[in-house]
Amino acid sequence: MNRLNGVDIARYLAFVGMVLVNFRLAAEVSGGSDIGSLITDNLEGRAAALFVVLAGVGASLGKPAWHLTLRRALFLFVVGMLNMLIFEADILHFYALYFIVAMAFMRRSNNSLLLGVAGFILVGFVAQLMLDFDRGWNWAMLSYHDFWTIEGFLRHSLFNGWHPVFPWAAFLLWGMWLGRLKLSRWTVQIGMVLGGALVAVAAHQASAALIHDPEIGALMSTEPVPAGPLYMLASGATAVAILGAVLLITPVLLALPIFRRLCDAMIVAGRQTLTHYVAHILIGMGTLEALGRLDGSLQPMQIFWISITYCAFAALFSWLWSHKFKRGPLEAIMRLITEGKT
Repeated sequence: MNRLNGVDIARYLAFVGMVLVNFRLAAEVSGGSDIGSLITDNLEGRAAALFVVLAGVGASLGKPAWHLTLRRALFLFVVGMLNMLIFEADILHFYALYFIVAMAFMRRSNNSLLLGVAGFILVGFVAQLMLDFDRGWNWAMLSYHDFWTIEGFLRHSLFNGWHPVFPWAAFLLWGMWLGRLKLSRWTVQIGMVLGGALVAVAAHQASAALIHDPEIGALMSTEPVPAGPLYMLASGATAVAILGAVLLITPVLLALPIFRRLCDAMIVAGRQTLTHYVAHILIGMGTLEALGRLDGSLQPMQIFWISITYCAFAALFSWLWSHKFKRGPLEAIMRLITEGKT
């Protein structure tokens, strides 16, 4: 149970990171030199990567049948496409595509998963070298003009969207491989922290050395767009280190009464991230828009504390909801539609 609880807490923390990034993006707030901006800058691309890695971990731990995975993917695709109507940086419809990829690897060996990770990163890198990554984008408005066409949808989903299948599906396969480790062992957890941190630092140092190369420097960044190989390596390694650290500290925190209730709230919130992801767009961003604050008028620290406060209320909602219901609202709807169970 500590192992599962640690994964849930890590998932909640990934959600917090995504809220910080998405609220700042929606509010058109530029980064500053304050601590809030520094934190959010470092979470950009990393929180979403951790979110996808944890989805892979969950897939390995749960071992769902392929037809159930397919039904869940279809549900997420529909919800994600509806979400795209109001928030163009949606990740749910990408999730659906990642899970379709995962279906082909569910019963494969560990080596096959690692080859899949390398393959998706390599294909993504080659595509970035050979194709026009800017096609379809209006970078000034952060909009994609032909998404709702077949060609534009395929290009955005597979190649140059916010989280394209090539290479982002590698994060899900990487998480599936991690989920097969003995995550409850403290030796494995310490290895994840140290190994992940060392690889992440090495990737950033390699990026600093190669980013000025006139031929491939633009793809050697550790920024998430475009998701070059060093970004994938740095973010995947960071996800490993964070997951290892959370797994390591969770049993300690749960044993301390002062932290127990806080952990309980994060655990149940981590199990309801589908609900919270959609809610942070509809309710969180919707409230800010209704108040007229999505116009760039907020200061960096203001949007940072708004984000943190929203996430705290989200955890409180989950904790209260869990006293009456086993699953979050959207999680229960997905279970009803995909499994016919309440």
